[in-house]
Amino acid sequence: MRWDPTAWVERLWFDPGPGARLLSYALLPLAGLYGTGMALRRKLVRRRSFGLPIVSVGNLLVGGTGKTPFLAALAGRYEGVWIVSRGYGRRSRGLVTVSKPGKILASVAEVGDEAMLLARKLPRAGVIVAENRAEGIEAARRQGARLLFLDDGFNRVGIEKFEILLEPAKLPNRFVIPAGPFREFPSTARRADLHLKEGRDFHREVHIEGARKRMLLATAIARPERLEPWLPEGVVDRLLLPDHGWFDEERLQEAMERCGAESLLVTEKDAVKMEGFKLPLSLMRLELCITDAALAAVDAYVKDAYAT
Repeated sequence: MRWDPTAWVERLWFDPGPGARLLSYALLPLAGLYGTGMALRRKLVRRRSFGLPIVSVGNLLVGGTGKTPFLAALAGRYEGVWIVSRGYGRRSRGLVTVSKPGKILASVAEVGDEAMLLARKLPRAGVIVAENRAEGIEAARRQGARLLFLDDGFNRVGIEKFEILLEPAKLPNRFVIPAGPFREFPSTARRADLHLKEGRDFHREVHIEGARKRMLLATAIARPERLEPWLPEGVVDRLLLPDHGWFDEERLQEAMERCGAESLLVTEKDAVKMEGFKLPLSLMRLELCITDAALAAVDAYVKDAYAT
């Protein structure tokens, strides 16, 4: 079997055995240097105001914690919304307008799977991808944004914003990169305006559409083992790609034939990269349910920001 460095690092960080824990401890001096550098960056960089309310949905960990479905559930409650994302995994660079209210303007290859998913789930919003988030915010403001959501924005320390920090239900490794998955020291969470934990402040609901008796799970998400609690009966095999990976229709067809699958079981994030494929899909539709208290806190910020 071909060695997968990404999967190896994920096991080190998120599912460490005894040997992996020893390696994590050995890497702690480097982690301390990295974390200290990130802490100094937070103190030295000045925050810039853009003259409109900005809500950031982010986390402290590398990898998925449900930011995209959370953002979709939250942003869909407001009018005049634009979203700025980096566009992870896209085959382009620079600033690209993904969508304007009511119209998709780019391809998934140009903007990445998460940005396209947001554009499709939020047809009344506008979506922009840009490595330089400040440029993306300015572009959204020029196009009439009244409220802006910043995807994966907690570590964008130079932007004045309302910080929502998402935390997974379990944290088996609380060390900073490279000893663990944290981008900054865990104590940085106290800087968030709203620190939400899965299972306490929000939870996932998954509905399977078009289930078949025999399905091949095909997915390109971070830590695909997170799907296990919601997998239906009938999953006969798995085809796992790196996060934001791209699917090949011929390879998928061959994999289905090998295991006798009647359909591909995919997430919504995967499905946007399979548009035009002539293969039957069974869809795992994920919704995040957020507590009333968390929603009220965001409502209060938005109301106050509009009033000033």
